[in-house]
Amino acid sequence: MVIERIVDTSTHDADNDEQVIELTLRPQTFAEYIGQDHLKKNLQLAIAAAKKRGEPVDHILLYGPPGLGKTTMATVIANEMGAGLRVTAGPAIERAGDLASILTNLADGDILFIDEIHRLSRTVEEVLYAAMEDFKLDIIIGKGPAARSVRLDLPKFTVIGATTRAGALAAPLRDRFGMNHRLEFYSPAEISQVITRAAGLLSSKIDPTAAAMLAERSRLTPRIAIRLLKRVRDYADINGDGIIDIKITTDALSLLEIDELGLDPADRRLLASMMEHYGHNAVGLTTISALTGDEASTIEDFHEPYLMQIGLIERTPRGRRVTLKAAKHLQQ
Repeated sequence: MVIERIVDTSTHDADNDEQVIELTLRPQTFAEYIGQDHLKKNLQLAIAAAKKRGEPVDHILLYGPPGLGKTTMATVIANEMGAGLRVTAGPAIERAGDLASILTNLADGDILFIDEIHRLSRTVEEVLYAAMEDFKLDIIIGKGPAARSVRLDLPKFTVIGATTRAGALAAPLRDRFGMNHRLEFYSPAEISQVITRAAGLLSSKIDPTAAAMLAERSRLTPRIAIRLLKRVRDYADINGDGIIDIKITTDALSLLEIDELGLDPADRRLLASMMEHYGHNAVGLTTISALTGDEASTIEDFHEPYLMQIGLIERTPRGRRVTLKAAKHLQQ
């Protein structure tokens, strides 16, 4: 049985109702988008210049931990450009023909958003190189000695790639992005604004103190903040009068087993296993994976970024190490 983590930053295809709600809560313009101020200024400048010249905006690579708003930012860019948005994901483009079908159906100025772009196959990447650089598509017609190459003209379009692993991108692909931007973790004040805005869109009343508490336990990540808000709203509707105050929030988070640092039982189990077997000594990622039963990629993508951000884990040349701060937190 797979247990869903409330602080998981991945998306869940099975929960369609949740996805619909998340889509309605997503900002549509830069004015609505909270946080990432430096990134917004750079993008606003690039978009204004592109619109003045009557050209599509340059290709953009967005990278950083999951849940920080890469997909939302792509939607905002498309809206600000007044362009059509086509959304796909690296694993969904299995063959060069799949990519060719997508590219030939784009219109001038359209934006192609590719999530998890680091998971594109090398064959697909090679087709994408010429498409991004020259807006040309090379296809092979026929087989054997009769095969011939045909070059098709493509409309001028923009690729926005999103990845949690910028280092996993092939250098030739990475070099074809004119803009490379990292999305940073949010501040508690920014997360509190995200929660207050979302509560208003959900027609829920929330006290500022309750919003601040949720912000502190949302792992500095908007996606988690929204999920916690919805679960606390459920608790308030059943166990209160629907108003999200500090008591309702405290009781709901206790039920969800989310502690004051935003850690859930899986995070605490990971830290406790490292402490129990290795103390403050460094340990390799594969060993941690064996201790916890989680895949190495899960630890690296979903646990580690936040645990490092708040100083509970350190990365050393010899592996990961639990800090004194983590040991004190586990003893509470």
